[in-house]
Amino acid sequence: MSLATSLDELSLSNSFAALPPDFYTRLQPRGLTAPRLLHANEDAAALLGLDPKVLGSDAFLRVFAGVDPLPGGDPLAAVYSGHQFGVWAGQLGDGRAHLLGEVAGPDGPWELQLKGAGLTPYSRMGDGRAVLRSSVREYLASEAMHGLGIPTTRALALVVSDDPVVRETVETAAIVTRMAPSFVRFGSFEHWASRRQPEQLRQLADYVIDGFYPACRTAGEGGAPYLALLREVIGRTARLMAQWQCVGFCHGVMNTDNMSILGLTLDYGPYGFMDAFRLDHICNHSDNQGRYAWNRQPSVALWNLYRLGGALNVLINDVDAVKAELEAYEAEFTSAFHNGMAAKLGIAPWRPDDEALLDELLKLMHDQRADFTLTFRYLSDALRGQSQPFLDLYMDRDGAKVWLDKWAARQDAMGGDRASRADGMDQVNPLYVLRNHLAENAIRAAKQGDASVIIELLRILKNPFLKYPNAETYASLPPDWASDLEVSCSS
Repeated sequence: MSLATSLDELSLSNSFAALPPDFYTRLQPRGLTAPRLLHANEDAAALLGLDPKVLGSDAFLRVFAGVDPLPGGDPLAAVYSGHQFGVWAGQLGDGRAHLLGEVAGPDGPWELQLKGAGLTPYSRMGDGRAVLRSSVREYLASEAMHGLGIPTTRALALVVSDDPVVRETVETAAIVTRMAPSFVRFGSFEHWASRRQPEQLRQLADYVIDGFYPACRTAGEGGAPYLALLREVIGRTARLMAQWQCVGFCHGVMNTDNMSILGLTLDYGPYGFMDAFRLDHICNHSDNQGRYAWNRQPSVALWNLYRLGGALNVLINDVDAVKAELEAYEAEFTSAFHNGMAAKLGIAPWRPDDEALLDELLKLMHDQRADFTLTFRYLSDALRGQSQPFLDLYMDRDGAKVWLDKWAARQDAMGGDRASRADGMDQVNPLYVLRNHLAENAIRAAKQGDASVIIELLRILKNPFLKYPNAETYASLPPDWASDLEVSCSS
């Protein structure tokens, strides 16, 4: 397949726009004034079959600054509803996002969405804009998660402007172009169920099944395909939660309107990768009750799935069958989490008595505020006979040594080639994650028009398991000033 050498050559469609008008509002983005391309992502462009030379063109800048239409596109903002912080919020929707169209890439379709492109009918009290700081964070986070092998939306372009945006202070505007096969959310289904409009609910479910879960269509007649859809979403969500937990990632705003029907990490707001570990770590300064703390994420996901199951039961019409599917979530999550942790600890396959070993480690990390990422990464060094880096993470070195001896005994019982096992651990335990202070450094440089920090971070986070020369600062413990950083829902 030859690469498209202009945006006009992309194969455009918009399957979501083929749904009835009830599902969206057609409208053009409101472009930025005097926009500047801060960065464009060649890896994301390759998914679209787009020649990287196009990324530097004026035509590319104008389209992804919201100034000119995407050739062949059909821009719209989608409607959905949802529960926010556990409370029914009613109708929501794309309050600052415009779906430009759907590109048929070499390996499948990708919807292109501008985030921060102006008011829509769903903006409520907002201004439809996104600020530079949150846009840089989303741009980096989606690519960092992809590098970790975690399902996620992707990022194509980051465009900035001097347009003022008022938040707690006056900031400047930016637009992120994000990509996903679909941006349909749990809240998209809640919307039609809450309005008692089963025909629209069925149309949406059929759209998702036919486009992304075609095997569900063979499940049978009546409500069977929709029950099969729920089963698939439960499985994907359970596995996604296990992946989040295994890298110490906190989403921060796990509302039902931020949960992807495809099991993707969606809507990067006040997220965070943990530095000093706390079981109840809260990354969102706005989350006063700790609803979305790290240790509550798996249960919140299940709560959200119950909301989705309730909506889909309008079509399934079998409460017991829906409940049975939802009850399978815990086993699916636990299996994925245990398998992930067994790989990180180098003790696969998981044994039931490994639960105590993992619990003791997490308690030790919590009590000592040990760094999450480096704790697991340095275990491979310990397996090679170099325990010092691991022990240096703990104030109570004696306590850490007690646990390390138990882990070493588990390793002794396994036998086999320790060097190969240590290498395997390095392939699942990242050395680099997008720590908040690294993102903050990128934001500060971006405010000066400097994309070099973004470029370097993307280079390293593309494969965060490799050890890069002269990159020690990206794997170091956070500096003291990082403890003052706060992220919230304000963006």
